[in-house]
Amino acid sequence: MRRSPGTVAALGAALLTVTLFAAWVLPTDDFLYLPNDAKPVAAKVDVGGRPDPDGEGGIYYVDVSVRRARWLEHVIPLLRPDGATLVAAERVIARGETVEERRQKAAAEMDRSERVAAAVALREAGLRVTAVARGVLVESVAIDVPAANVLEDGDVIVAAAGRETKTPASLRSAIRSVAPGASVALRFRRDGEALARRVTTVESPLEPGRAIIGVRVGQDANIRLPLEVKIDLGDVGGPSAGLPFALEVLKEVGRDVDRGNRVAATGELALDGSVLPVGGLKQKTLGARAAGVDVLLVPAGENADEALRYAGSLRVIPVESFQQALRALRTLSRK
Repeated sequence: MRRSPGTVAALGAALLTVTLFAAWVLPTDDFLYLPNDAKPVAAKVDVGGRPDPDGEGGIYYVDVSVRRARWLEHVIPLLRPDGATLVAAERVIARGETVEERRQKAAAEMDRSERVAAAVALREAGLRVTAVARGVLVESVAIDVPAANVLEDGDVIVAAAGRETKTPASLRSAIRSVAPGASVALRFRRDGEALARRVTTVESPLEPGRAIIGVRVGQDANIRLPLEVKIDLGDVGGPSAGLPFALEVLKEVGRDVDRGNRVAATGELALDGSVLPVGGLKQKTLGARAAGVDVLLVPAGENADEALRYAGSLRVIPVESFQQALRALRTLSRK
Protein backbone atom coordinates (compact mmCIF):
# COMPACT_ATOMS: atom_id res chain seq x y z
CA MET A 1 0.00 0.00 0.00
CA ARG A 2 1.39 3.37 -1.04
CA ARG A 3 1.25 6.09 1.63
CA SER A 4 0.50 9.67 0.65
CA PRO A 5 3.19 12.32 1.20
CA GLY A 6 1.04 13.83 3.95
CA THR A 7 0.87 10.51 5.81
CA VAL A 8 4.64 10.02 5.56
CA ALA A 9 5.23 13.56 6.85
CA ALA A 10 2.83 12.97 9.73
CA LEU A 11 4.56 9.71 10.68
CA GLY A 12 7.93 11.43 10.50
CA ALA A 13 6.74 14.26 12.72
CA ALA A 14 5.29 11.80 15.21
CA LEU A 15 8.53 9.80 15.29
CA LEU A 16 10.54 13.00 15.82
CA THR A 17 8.22 14.06 18.63
CA VAL A 18 8.55 10.70 20.37
CA THR A 19 12.34 10.76 19.95
CA LEU A 20 12.66 14.28 21.38
CA PHE A 21 10.32 13.45 24.25
CA ALA A 22 12.37 10.35 25.09
CA ALA A 23 15.61 12.34 24.86
CA TRP A 24 14.16 14.91 27.25
CA VAL A 25 12.78 12.54 29.90
CA LEU A 26 15.28 9.67 29.79
CA PRO A 27 18.22 10.12 32.17
CA THR A 28 21.88 9.58 31.34
CA ASP A 29 24.52 8.13 33.65
CA ASP A 30 25.95 11.58 34.37
CA PHE A 31 24.65 14.20 36.78
CA LEU A 32 23.80 17.88 36.97
CA TYR A 33 24.84 20.04 39.91
CA LEU A 34 22.20 22.75 40.47
CA PRO A 35 22.32 25.80 42.77
CA ASN A 36 20.02 26.32 45.76
CA ASP A 37 19.55 29.59 47.60
CA ALA A 38 21.60 29.85 50.79
CA LYS A 39 19.49 29.28 53.92
CA PRO A 40 19.83 30.32 57.58
CA VAL A 41 21.19 27.49 59.70
CA ALA A 42 19.93 28.71 63.11
CA ALA A 43 16.66 26.79 63.01
CA LYS A 44 18.56 23.61 62.14
CA VAL A 45 20.92 23.74 65.13
CA ASP A 46 20.10 23.22 68.81
CA VAL A 47 22.83 23.64 71.43
CA GLY A 48 21.81 22.48 74.89
CA GLY A 49 18.22 23.61 74.35
CA ARG A 50 19.21 27.27 74.07
CA PRO A 51 16.91 29.60 72.08
CA ASP A 52 18.09 30.82 68.71
CA PRO A 53 20.05 34.08 68.98
CA ASP A 54 18.10 37.29 68.41
CA GLY A 55 19.19 40.19 66.22
CA GLU A 56 20.08 40.86 62.65
CA GLY A 57 22.40 38.84 60.47
CA GLY A 58 22.86 35.12 60.78
CA ILE A 59 24.88 32.18 59.54
CA TYR A 60 23.79 30.60 56.26
CA TYR A 61 24.64 27.25 54.70
CA VAL A 62 24.76 26.56 50.96
CA ASP A 63 24.00 23.22 49.38
CA VAL A 64 23.77 21.76 45.89
CA SER A 65 20.98 19.75 44.28
CA VAL A 66 22.17 16.74 42.31
CA ARG A 67 20.11 14.86 39.73
CA ARG A 68 20.66 12.76 36.62
CA ALA A 69 21.13 14.76 33.44
CA ARG A 70 18.60 14.11 30.68
CA TRP A 71 19.89 13.19 27.24
CA LEU A 72 19.15 16.54 25.63
CA GLU A 73 20.68 18.38 28.58
CA HIS A 74 23.75 16.22 28.19
CA VAL A 75 24.33 17.10 24.55
CA ILE A 76 22.91 20.66 24.43
CA PRO A 77 24.32 22.86 27.25
CA LEU A 78 21.80 25.63 26.53
CA LEU A 79 19.00 23.34 27.73
CA ARG A 80 20.51 22.95 31.19
CA PRO A 81 19.03 25.03 34.05
CA ASP A 82 20.77 28.27 34.97
CA GLY A 83 23.92 27.67 36.99
CA ALA A 84 24.04 23.95 36.24
CA THR A 85 27.26 21.98 35.77
CA LEU A 86 27.43 18.58 34.07
CA VAL A 87 29.41 16.16 36.24
CA ALA A 88 30.63 12.71 35.19
CA ALA A 89 29.00 9.85 37.05
CA GLU A 90 32.29 8.56 38.50
CA ARG A 91 32.80 11.89 40.29
CA VAL A 92 29.49 11.48 42.12
CA ILE A 93 29.15 7.77 42.85
CA ALA A 94 31.84 5.10 42.97
CA ARG A 95 31.91 2.31 40.41
CA GLY A 96 29.41 -0.37 41.46
CA GLU A 97 27.77 1.92 44.02
CA THR A 98 24.04 2.62 43.90
CA VAL A 99 22.50 6.06 44.36
CA GLU A 100 20.95 4.85 47.63
CA GLU A 101 24.34 3.64 48.90
CA ARG A 102 25.81 7.03 48.01
CA ARG A 103 22.97 8.74 49.90
CA GLN A 104 23.64 6.63 52.99
CA LYS A 105 27.35 7.42 52.78
CA ALA A 106 26.58 11.15 52.50
CA ALA A 107 24.36 10.92 55.59
CA ALA A 108 27.20 9.28 57.55
CA GLU A 109 29.59 12.00 56.36
CA MET A 110 27.13 14.62 57.59
CA ASP A 111 26.94 12.99 61.03
CA ARG A 112 30.73 13.03 61.36
CA SER A 113 30.87 16.61 60.12
CA GLU A 114 28.33 17.70 62.74
CA ARG A 115 30.28 16.21 65.65
CA VAL A 116 33.61 17.60 64.47
CA ALA A 117 32.07 21.05 63.94
CA ALA A 118 30.50 21.02 67.40
CA ALA A 119 33.81 19.98 68.98
CA VAL A 120 35.74 22.73 67.20
CA ALA A 121 33.19 25.40 68.13
CA LEU A 122 32.73 24.43 71.78
CA ARG A 123 36.47 24.17 72.29
CA GLU A 124 36.81 27.68 70.81
CA ALA A 125 34.18 28.82 73.32
CA GLY A 126 36.39 27.59 76.17
CA LEU A 127 34.27 24.58 77.08
CA ARG A 128 35.82 21.25 77.92
CA VAL A 129 35.73 18.98 74.90
CA THR A 130 37.23 15.52 74.77
CA ALA A 131 38.30 14.99 71.17
CA VAL A 132 40.94 12.49 70.17
CA ALA A 133 41.96 12.40 66.51
CA ARG A 134 42.43 8.75 65.51
CA GLY A 135 43.46 9.15 61.89
CA VAL A 136 42.31 10.17 58.43
CA LEU A 137 39.13 8.50 57.22
CA VAL A 138 39.01 7.54 53.54
CA GLU A 139 35.59 8.64 52.33
CA SER A 140 36.12 7.77 48.65
CA VAL A 141 38.89 6.78 46.25
CA ALA A 142 39.14 7.96 42.64
CA ILE A 143 38.74 5.05 40.25
CA ASP A 144 41.62 6.05 37.98
CA VAL A 145 44.49 6.23 40.49
CA PRO A 146 46.82 3.49 41.78
CA ALA A 147 45.37 3.93 45.28
CA ALA A 148 42.11 2.41 44.00
CA ASN A 149 43.86 -0.98 44.07
CA VAL A 150 45.01 -0.50 47.67
CA LEU A 151 42.58 1.61 49.69
CA GLU A 152 38.88 1.20 50.34
CA ASP A 153 36.16 3.51 51.61
CA GLY A 154 36.22 3.38 55.40
CA ASP A 155 39.98 2.79 55.77
CA VAL A 156 41.65 5.01 58.37
CA ILE A 157 45.15 6.19 57.43
CA VAL A 158 47.36 6.63 60.50
CA ALA A 159 50.77 7.20 58.86
CA ALA A 160 52.18 8.20 55.47
CA ALA A 161 55.76 8.58 54.27
CA GLY A 162 56.97 7.77 57.76
CA ARG A 163 54.87 10.50 59.40
CA GLU A 164 51.94 10.12 61.77
CA THR A 165 48.72 11.31 60.15
CA LYS A 166 46.07 12.04 62.74
CA THR A 167 44.34 14.78 60.68
CA PRO A 168 43.66 15.44 56.99
CA ALA A 169 46.11 18.36 57.10
CA SER A 170 48.91 16.09 58.34
CA LEU A 171 48.19 13.60 55.54
CA ARG A 172 48.37 16.33 52.89
CA SER A 173 51.67 17.54 54.35
CA ALA A 174 53.13 14.03 54.31
CA ILE A 175 52.13 13.37 50.69
CA ARG A 176 53.54 16.75 49.63
CA SER A 177 56.96 15.55 50.76
CA VAL A 178 57.31 13.32 47.67
CA ALA A 179 57.27 14.06 43.95
CA PRO A 180 54.31 13.02 41.77
CA GLY A 181 54.79 9.45 40.60
CA ALA A 182 56.79 8.40 43.66
CA SER A 183 55.40 5.79 46.00
CA VAL A 184 54.68 6.35 49.67
CA ALA A 185 54.34 3.91 52.52
CA LEU A 186 50.94 3.97 54.20
CA ARG A 187 49.78 2.46 57.45
CA PHE A 188 46.04 2.20 57.93
CA ARG A 189 43.26 0.40 59.75
CA ARG A 190 40.57 -1.61 58.01
CA ASP A 191 37.80 -3.17 60.10
CA GLY A 192 40.10 -3.16 63.13
CA GLU A 193 43.05 -4.76 61.29
CA ALA A 194 46.36 -2.88 60.95
CA LEU A 195 47.72 -2.90 57.39
CA ALA A 196 50.80 -1.50 55.65
CA ARG A 197 51.00 -0.91 51.89
CA ARG A 198 52.83 1.28 49.39
CA VAL A 199 50.82 3.54 47.08
CA THR A 200 52.02 5.31 43.94
CA THR A 201 51.15 8.99 43.91
CA VAL A 202 49.84 11.00 40.95
CA GLU A 203 50.07 14.68 40.08
CA SER A 204 47.26 16.89 41.29
CA PRO A 205 45.13 18.09 38.34
CA LEU A 206 44.60 21.36 40.21
CA GLU A 207 48.14 22.02 41.44
CA PRO A 208 50.83 20.92 38.96
CA GLY A 209 53.89 19.56 40.69
CA ARG A 210 52.02 18.45 43.83
CA ALA A 211 51.66 14.77 44.63
CA ILE A 212 48.34 13.30 45.72
CA ILE A 213 47.05 9.77 46.23
CA GLY A 214 43.57 10.52 44.88
CA VAL A 215 41.34 10.10 47.92
CA ARG A 216 38.66 12.24 49.55
CA VAL A 217 39.15 12.18 53.28
CA GLY A 218 37.55 13.20 56.54
CA GLN A 219 38.38 13.11 60.23
CA ASP A 220 38.19 9.91 62.26
CA ALA A 221 37.90 10.89 65.92
CA ASN A 222 36.52 9.95 69.31
CA ILE A 223 34.51 12.98 70.50
CA ARG A 224 32.68 13.72 73.76
CA LEU A 225 30.88 17.04 74.06
CA PRO A 226 29.98 18.97 77.22
CA LEU A 227 26.62 19.98 75.74
CA GLU A 228 24.11 18.13 73.62
CA VAL A 229 24.29 19.50 70.08
CA LYS A 230 21.62 18.55 67.55
CA ILE A 231 21.95 19.49 63.88
CA ASP A 232 19.40 18.48 61.28
CA LEU A 233 19.48 19.63 57.65
CA GLY A 234 16.96 17.05 56.52
CA ASP A 235 17.95 15.37 53.26
CA VAL A 236 21.15 17.40 52.87
CA GLY A 237 24.18 15.12 53.15
CA GLY A 238 27.95 15.25 52.97
CA PRO A 239 30.57 17.02 55.09
CA SER A 240 30.69 20.46 53.45
CA ALA A 241 28.53 22.31 56.02
CA GLY A 242 31.06 21.84 58.81
CA LEU A 243 32.18 25.47 58.78
CA PRO A 244 28.69 27.05 59.00
CA PHE A 245 27.73 24.47 61.65
CA ALA A 246 30.68 25.49 63.82
CA LEU A 247 29.99 29.20 63.35
CA GLU A 248 26.35 28.74 64.37
CA VAL A 249 27.20 26.57 67.40
CA LEU A 250 29.62 29.25 68.59
CA LYS A 251 26.97 31.91 68.05
CA GLU A 252 24.39 29.96 70.05
CA VAL A 253 26.70 29.75 73.07
CA GLY A 254 26.92 33.54 73.12
CA ARG A 255 29.72 34.62 70.77
CA ASP A 256 29.00 37.58 68.47
CA VAL A 257 30.14 35.75 65.36
CA ASP A 258 28.50 37.61 62.47
CA ARG A 259 28.34 41.19 63.87
CA GLY A 260 24.87 41.57 62.40
CA ASN A 261 25.94 40.45 58.92
CA ARG A 262 24.43 37.65 56.89
CA VAL A 263 27.33 35.23 56.56
CA ALA A 264 27.22 32.24 54.23
CA ALA A 265 29.91 29.59 54.54
CA THR A 266 31.00 26.26 53.12
CA GLY A 267 33.87 23.96 53.96
CA GLU A 268 34.55 20.70 55.74
CA LEU A 269 36.18 21.04 59.16
CA ALA A 270 38.93 18.85 60.58
CA LEU A 271 39.33 18.41 64.32
CA ASP A 272 42.28 20.81 64.39
CA GLY A 273 40.10 23.54 62.87
CA SER A 274 41.46 23.20 59.33
CA VAL A 275 38.96 24.06 56.61
CA LEU A 276 39.04 21.41 53.87
CA PRO A 277 38.00 21.87 50.22
CA VAL A 278 34.54 20.84 49.06
CA GLY A 279 32.70 20.57 45.76
CA GLY A 280 30.06 22.57 43.93
CA LEU A 281 31.56 26.03 44.52
CA LYS A 282 29.97 27.48 41.39
CA GLN A 283 26.49 26.48 42.53
CA LYS A 284 27.13 27.45 46.16
CA THR A 285 28.37 30.89 45.17
CA LEU A 286 25.34 31.46 42.95
CA GLY A 287 23.12 30.29 45.81
CA ALA A 288 24.76 32.74 48.20
CA ARG A 289 24.27 35.58 45.71
CA ALA A 290 20.62 34.67 45.21
CA ALA A 291 20.02 34.81 48.97
CA GLY A 292 21.54 38.30 49.20
CA VAL A 293 24.06 37.49 51.92
CA ASP A 294 26.79 39.98 52.80
CA VAL A 295 29.79 37.67 52.67
CA LEU A 296 30.74 34.12 51.70
CA LEU A 297 33.46 32.14 53.51
CA VAL A 298 35.07 29.39 51.41
CA PRO A 299 38.12 27.12 51.66
CA ALA A 300 41.28 28.82 50.38
CA GLY A 301 42.87 27.66 47.14
CA GLU A 302 40.99 26.23 44.18
CA ASN A 303 37.62 26.56 45.97
CA ALA A 304 38.19 30.29 46.47
CA ASP A 305 39.34 30.74 42.86
CA GLU A 306 36.14 29.10 41.60
CA ALA A 307 33.93 31.12 43.95
CA LEU A 308 35.51 34.37 42.79
CA ARG A 309 34.68 33.53 39.17
CA TYR A 310 30.96 33.56 39.99
CA ALA A 311 30.82 35.99 42.91
CA GLY A 312 29.97 39.19 41.06
CA SER A 313 29.76 41.87 43.76
CA LEU A 314 29.52 39.32 46.59
CA ARG A 315 32.49 39.47 48.94
CA VAL A 316 34.32 36.13 49.10
CA ILE A 317 36.73 35.43 51.97
CA PRO A 318 39.10 32.45 51.57
CA VAL A 319 39.99 30.75 54.86
CA GLU A 320 42.29 27.90 55.84
CA SER A 321 41.02 27.41 59.40
CA PHE A 322 38.10 28.07 61.71
CA GLN A 323 40.23 30.49 63.70
CA GLN A 324 41.08 32.45 60.54
CA ALA A 325 37.37 32.59 59.68
CA LEU A 326 36.62 34.11 63.08
CA ARG A 327 39.38 36.68 62.69
CA ALA A 328 38.02 37.65 59.27
CA LEU A 329 34.49 38.06 60.62
CA ARG A 330 35.74 40.32 63.42
CA THR A 331 36.88 42.78 60.75
CA LEU A 332 33.37 43.14 59.28
CA SER A 333 31.52 46.38 59.91
CA ARG A 334 28.69 45.97 62.38
CA LYS A 335 25.20 46.17 60.89
